[in-house]
Amino acid sequence: MTDTSTLRILEPTRGVFAYYDGRVPGARLHSAMENWLDDGAYSLGIASYAIVEGSEAVVFDSHISLDHARAVRQHLEGRGVSRFTLVLSHWHDDHVAGNAVFADGPIIAHHLTRDALAANRDKLENGNPAIRPLVMPTEIFEDGLTLTMGGRIVEALHFEIHSADGVVLHVPDAGLLLAGDVVEDTVTYISEADFTPTHIAELNRLAALPVRSILPAHGAAERIAAGGYDAGLIAANRSYLMRLLAGEGRDGAPLSRFVADDVEAGRIGYFEPYEAVHRANLKALAAVGL
Repeated sequence: MTDTSTLRILEPTRGVFAYYDGRVPGARLHSAMENWLDDGAYSLGIASYAIVEGSEAVVFDSHISLDHARAVRQHLEGRGVSRFTLVLSHWHDDHVAGNAVFADGPIIAHHLTRDALAANRDKLENGNPAIRPLVMPTEIFEDGLTLTMGGRIVEALHFEIHSADGVVLHVPDAGLLLAGDVVEDTVTYISEADFTPTHIAELNRLAALPVRSILPAHGAAERIAAGGYDAGLIAANRSYLMRLLAGEGRDGAPLSRFVADDVEAGRIGYFEPYEAVHRANLKALAAVGL
């Protein structure tokens, strides 16, 4: 069993729920030993989302454990939802751990997500904590897919940011972007360093979407609860990567100083655990000669 007592249910806008856990000082859910759940997703804070229209819900990512996914489903069923469609933002463990809870409905993913899950199945099913059973997507798409719930349209769009298989959800009638891991607050985590120039180009493409509000997987609960971030979050993440590629940050200055201008402008906040992410990003880029 995974403790869900710190899980918070937020409603940043009409019919959209955020299931937020983490950023709890001194708390750990899985183990005192280093593990992906406590030292990644939970320490940085993570949210999965649901878009609800009548008895239908599009759930974006299945959270960090089966128990978290069950809590999401229980809340939605309590609101009268009986039809669930799960959309995966990408293949990483903290976004797919609860897939099995939604296995009675469609599980939609980019074809690269399916391929990555298959290639990394042994690692995921035997990780710490283990994701078992790992339930695979039942439907895949290429560039984009349009979902309809009643009169509401939800667009699943592919962006090669953070991970080659990155997917966001765009809700046109709300000017809303559910961003997965393509942007984060405080800074993006570089998981595929070789492709950082591509990620920057794709952030330019993402910035062209007509959105007023952005809800990331990793951000501040207070900002998410208040309706999310504006397009400044994309600009801040893009600027961060561009400055790293330009050689900034190699002097050992802390992240707090590196992002001070964006924090002061309100585009992002500052959360101290991202200092470790920043150091890891610098090492990842150096390892591939960028």
